[in-house]
Amino acid sequence: MVKRKTALFAVRTTVGQEKSIAMILGEKAKAMKGITAILVPEDIRGYIIVEAEARHYVQMGIMGLRHVRGKVISNINYSEVEHFLIPHPPTEGLNEGDLVEIIGGPFKGEKAVITQIKQEKEEVVLQLLESSYPIPIKVHASFIRLIEKAQGSEVKESTEE
Repeated sequence: MVKRKTALFAVRTTVGQEKSIAMILGEKAKAMKGITAILVPEDIRGYIIVEAEARHYVQMGIMGLRHVRGKVISNINYSEVEHFLIPHPPTEGLNEGDLVEIIGGPFKGEKAVITQIKQEKEEVVLQLLESSYPIPIKVHASFIRLIEKAQGSEVKESTEE
């Protein structure tokens, strides 16, 4: 099997439609060849990254698709998207005392303060701000969104070997 040289291209989309466009483009790519991979980075809203043999394959694939905005952007280096391919633990960047919003589960929409972080289980223990009694709540770290860092806390870099 001959491995062909590919390049990365960014396609601008309507925010919130990235996954649906990637799925449709993936189905078209199976039939037409030339597109080898599609990446939908969660950190970059409104864009998908397409790996293809040439720019015209991407243009043919997105032709006629709703929610595609703008032209195909080329010359993206692998190093620019490499960090999207490495999974990060949901507790990364969180510290005790940080103010968070619960975005899933029965306490959705509530604001809370992190009192403890359990890295191995990817859980955090929270204390609700508007609760009359301080009851600790365990929540999976993917169900929270950081609102404000605790005063005096900075991003800590790991120096373990």
